Amino acid sequence: MNEHVRIPTATYRLQFNKTFTFRQAREIVAYLHHLGISDAYASPYFQAGAESLHGYDITDHNKLNSAIGSREDYDAWIAELHAHGMGQIADFVPNHMGINDPQNVWWQDVLENGPSSLYAPYFDIDWRPLKSDLQDKVLLPILGDQYGRVLERGELRVRFDGGSFSLTYFDHVFPIAPGTYRYILELGLENLAEFREEDFYAEFQSILTALEYLPRRTETDPERIKERAREKEIIKKRLERRCAEAPQVQRGIEKAVETINGHIGDPRSFDRLDELLNAQSYRLAFWRVAAEEINYRRFFDVNDLAAIREELPEVFDAAHKLLFELVASGAVTGLRIDHPDGLYRPLEYFEKLQMRCAKALRVPLPKDGRAIYLIVEKILTGDEQLPKNWPVHGTTGYDFANQVAGVLVDHNAEGAISKIFKRFVGHSLHFGHLVYAKKRLVMRISLANEVNVLGNMVDRLSEQNRWFRDYTLEALARAVRETIACFPVYRTYLEPGKPVSEEDRAVIERAVAAAKRRNPAIEESVFNFLLDLLLFRFPENLDEDERAAHAQFVLKFQQFTGPIMAKGVEDTVFYIYNRLAALNEVGGEPQLFGLSVETFHERNLRRQHDWPASLLATSTHDSKRSEDVRARMLAISEIPPLWGRSLQKWRTTNRRFKKQIDDAEAPDAGEEYLLYQTLLGTWPVDLDGAPVPSVGPKFIARIQRYMAKALKEAKLNTSWIQPNENWDDAMQEFVARILEAGPRNKFLPAFLPVVAEIARLGAINSLAQTAIKLTAPGVPDIYQGTEIWDDSLVDPDNRRPIDYARRREMLTQTEKLPADELMQCWPDGRIKMRLTQRLLHLRRENPELFHEGIYEPINFGGAFADCAIGFVRRDRDRAIIVIVPRLSSRVGFPPIGDRWQDTHVVLPAGISNLRDVFSDRKVRVENSQLRLAVAMSQLPFAVLQS
Repeated sequence: MNEHVRIPTATYRLQFNKTFTFRQAREIVAYLHHLGISDAYASPYFQAGAESLHGYDITDHNKLNSAIGSREDYDAWIAELHAHGMGQIADFVPNHMGINDPQNVWWQDVLENGPSSLYAPYFDIDWRPLKSDLQDKVLLPILGDQYGRVLERGELRVRFDGGSFSLTYFDHVFPIAPGTYRYILELGLENLAEFREEDFYAEFQSILTALEYLPRRTETDPERIKERAREKEIIKKRLERRCAEAPQVQRGIEKAVETINGHIGDPRSFDRLDELLNAQSYRLAFWRVAAEEINYRRFFDVNDLAAIREELPEVFDAAHKLLFELVASGAVTGLRIDHPDGLYRPLEYFEKLQMRCAKALRVPLPKDGRAIYLIVEKILTGDEQLPKNWPVHGTTGYDFANQVAGVLVDHNAEGAISKIFKRFVGHSLHFGHLVYAKKRLVMRISLANEVNVLGNMVDRLSEQNRWFRDYTLEALARAVRETIACFPVYRTYLEPGKPVSEEDRAVIERAVAAAKRRNPAIEESVFNFLLDLLLFRFPENLDEDERAAHAQFVLKFQQFTGPIMAKGVEDTVFYIYNRLAALNEVGGEPQLFGLSVETFHERNLRRQHDWPASLLATSTHDSKRSEDVRARMLAISEIPPLWGRSLQKWRTTNRRFKKQIDDAEAPDAGEEYLLYQTLLGTWPVDLDGAPVPSVGPKFIARIQRYMAKALKEAKLNTSWIQPNENWDDAMQEFVARILEAGPRNKFLPAFLPVVAEIARLGAINSLAQTAIKLTAPGVPDIYQGTEIWDDSLVDPDNRRPIDYARRREMLTQTEKLPADELMQCWPDGRIKMRLTQRLLHLRRENPELFHEGIYEPINFGGAFADCAIGFVRRDRDRAIIVIVPRLSSRVGFPPIGDRWQDTHVVLPAGISNLRDVFSDRKVRVENSQLRLAVAMSQLPFAVLQS
C-alpha cells in the first residue's frame, strides 16, 4: 500500500444541506474525534438547488453550496478538522448535473443557444433524434399537464428584465433565444410608431437588424459560435441601455410582452406565444408522456439530472477546477466518486483523476497509480469483483452491508419463510423472472428512449454490412432490450483497443444466451450479431470511422445497462419481492436466503487481499432502511413459527380496515406483508426494552410516507407516473387505523409481544454487525447518528436532523458506565455507542494491525457452535480476537455467560494473555480453548487483545 496516501481509520458520513451547514459540522468535530473518527465523509457540498437535501443535483461544480455556508465557513470547518488531526473525504458527482435551477449556467446557455452553445458538447444530447420535430432541440418534460392546456391557462409567461427575455413556468425559468427576440421586439416597434422621428426609434431598428445578422442557433462552426456568444450579449446590453435612456422603449416592450402572453379565455391570443416557443432550442412537454422522446442522457430516469461528458478534456477540466484546488490545499484528503457506472470510460476517468490529484499535491504519481484515497460507488452483485486495474481503494461499502446482513440470517429457515410468504400473498414469486419482467417494464415506461437510441445505433451498424443489413430495426432493438433485461450485473467495462476481460466476456455471453433462450421466435443470428458487437468482434473490412462507430455503440450500451438494472431491481423488484425485506438492499440478492459463515470469511479474506482500504458500510444515504431496522427484520428468519402464526392473526384482525377498489383489496397482501416487517423493524421500545403501547402522529406519518413511496416504487397498484390516488389513500388510512390507540384496537395487543422478541434479537444482531464492521478488513463508516440506535427508513427519512447535543451527553455518560452495566441499559443505545467508541479508538491506536494485519477465521465447538462468528486480526506480535453471536434466539437473551454452555473456540497458536478491551479484565484460556461463557460473560460480544 502506498505509504504517502492518507488511509482513514474510520469515517463518519455527514449529510449537508440547508439544515446542516459547515458551521454545524465545525461544532461537532471535537465530538467526532472523541468518538474515534479519523475522517469526515461529506455528502456533496458544491452548488446545488437551495432546497436540495442530498446535494447530488449540482448546478456548479466550482462553487460551494451557498445554502450550506460561505467559503469562510468551509475553511473554518476544515481548520477545525486539521486541529484534531482529521481528514475529509469529499463526495464528487462527475456523471450529471441538476438542470432544474437557473443557477446552472452551462444548461441555461444550451437552452438559449441550442447546438451553437459553447456548452452544447458538455451534455450528452442527441440533436438529431428520430423525431424530426425535435431536431436541434432539447425536449424538457417539466409541464404538469399537456402543453396546449398549460399554454392556454396562461401558466407560461414571457418576462423582460435587464435587456433579455425569459420564459417562466411557476418556479422554472428558461431563456429566450436572442435570435427570436424579434417576435416580441417587432410588436414593440409597432407600439413605438408615434416616436418614428426620435433617435431611440432608429436605435431600436438597429437592434432588430443586429438580431437578423446574429449567427443562427444551429451553427457549429467554432468561430461562428464565438461570434454568436459575443454579439448576443452586446445586443442585450444595447437593449437594456436603450430602455434605461428612453422609458418609452421600456413601455413599448412591456406592452408587447403583455400581448405575447395572451389572455385566458381567448385561445387564439396565445398563437404568438406558441410561435415564439416553437422557435426555441427546447420543447416543453408533459412530464408523464415524454420518456420515449427525451433526447438527453439522464441520471437514471430523473429528468432534472442531465448527464455530462467527462470523457471530453474540456468538460473534465471545467468540472474539477475547484475540487483540485481543495485537494491542493489539503482541505480534501480523499474522494468518493458517485455513480461511476454512468461514465463513458470509468478506467480512463479514474486514471486522469489520480494523475491530476498527484499534480495538485505536487507529488509524482505512485507506481500503483493512486495519489489520493479514492472510493467509488460501484454496486457489485453476487460474486462480482471490482475491476483490479482501477486505481482506486475500493467501494463505498454496499457489498459489505449485504454480506454482514446475510451471515446473520438463519439460512435453514428458508423453506419455512418461503412457505409463509407464498401463503400470505397467495402466489409464488420467482426472483429471476421478476427481475426480467421489471427491467423490461422500466425500458418500456421510464427509460424507453435510451433503449431506442441503442436500437437505432445497432440498426445503422447493420446497414453498413451486406451480411447483416437484412436485420430489421425492430428485431435488432428487441435483441438489445432482451439482452439488457437478462444482464446479470450493472455493467461491463470494455475499452477500445484493449483485450476483453474474461469477466466481461462471461457476463455478455451469459446475458445473450439467456436472451436467446427467452426469445425462441427471434432469429438466433440477430443475437449472434449483437454478441459479436458487444465483444468487439467487428467485421474485418471496417474503415477507421466505422470501427469508431462500432466502439461507440459498445460504450453507450455499457452506460445504459446500469440505470436499467437500478430502476428495475433496486427501485421496483426490491419493493415487491419482500420474502425477507431486510435482504433487499442496494446490490443485494434476496433470492439467496443468507450467506454461510464460511463464505462470509472468504469475502473478508478476499477484501483483505485485494481492497484492504475499501469502505465498510451498514447504513448509507441510499439504504432502504437503517442498519438497526435491518438487524431487527433479519431476526424474522429466527422465528418462522411465531412469524407465520402472527401474520395470519394480524391479517384477520385488520381486514376490516381494507378498501375495495376495482374488485381488489387495498392494500394488497404483498403491501401488507411489507408493512408488518417495517413496523417490527421500527417500533419504539421503552427504557426497559418493552415495546411502547402506542405511537404518536409523527411515527404514523413516517410509516405512511414510507409505504407511499414503497407502493409507487413497486409500480403494481400505483406509480409515480400514474398515481392511483384511491389506492394511495387506502394505504394511508389502513396504516392510521391499525395504529390508532385505544381499547378498540385489536391489532396492537397481538403485535406488541412479537415486537418485544424482535427488538431483543435485533439489538444483538446490530451489535454483532457493528463489532464486525469495526474490526473486519476495510475502513468502517458510521452513517450520521447511527452510533446509537437508529430507526430510519429510506430517504428522505434517513436525512432527518441528528441530535448531537444528546449524543455528546450520552458519550460522556457511557465512558463512566461499567461494562457489566451496559447490557442492563441496552434500550437507550449507550451499549452501541460504547462498542463503537472503544473499537474506533482501538483502530486509532493500532492502525497497522487493521490496515495490514492478517485475517484468520476461527471455528467453534460445543452446543451453540453455529451461533457465533469469530476471527483473529494479527500483525507481528499484536493480535485481537473478535467473537460475536448470530442466531441468538437459540442461545437466549441476553446471549452472555452460562447461556453459552460448553460452546468454545480453539485459538490459533501463539495467542495467550488475553485482555477484554471493554472491561480491561483478563480472560482465561485453558489448553488453547476459550469458552464463550467466559469471553462473553458480561457483554454479547467480545474483542480480546493479546
